Amino acid sequence: MRRMILTSSLLLALSASAMAGQVYKWVDAQGGTHFSGQPPQGQQATTINTATPPPKAAETEAAAPFESAADPQQAAIDEKVKREVAIQEAERKKYCQSMRTNLAQLENNPRVRVEVDGEVRRLSEEQRQQRISEAKQAIVKNCT
Repeated sequence: MRRMILTSSLLLALSASAMAGQVYKWVDAQGGTHFSGQPPQGQQATTINTATPPPKAAETEAAAPFESAADPQQAAIDEKVKREVAIQEAERKKYCQSMRTNLAQLENNPRVRVEVDGEVRRLSEEQRQQRISEAKQAIVKNCT
């Protein structure tokens, strides 16, 4: 299944460049730049090569240090955001693991006990089924 999806995606990506037509670029009298599939009448337009491949990874990595050196404040903000995203992802993974463990315990143990206001009591079958349903919904919502 995975191989079929990968093959389909690759064919779709390649077909887009094969079907790409000519693109024209021109500047109007007000100085606005326009792009179109047909050249404008009465104006000179330049053609744009749409078949050029994207830049190689080495070129993008080589350009990245210059970008961050040009704006150190933006680089600091980017690093802060990356750290926050990593922390949120770690918390999400921890939450998902906890929910999966709770779901397994609820499904495999018909005698589940919970502590409510310092008192340990056993869940009824309806309560257990409700918690199973809630755990499954939380996993689907947050962990997929």
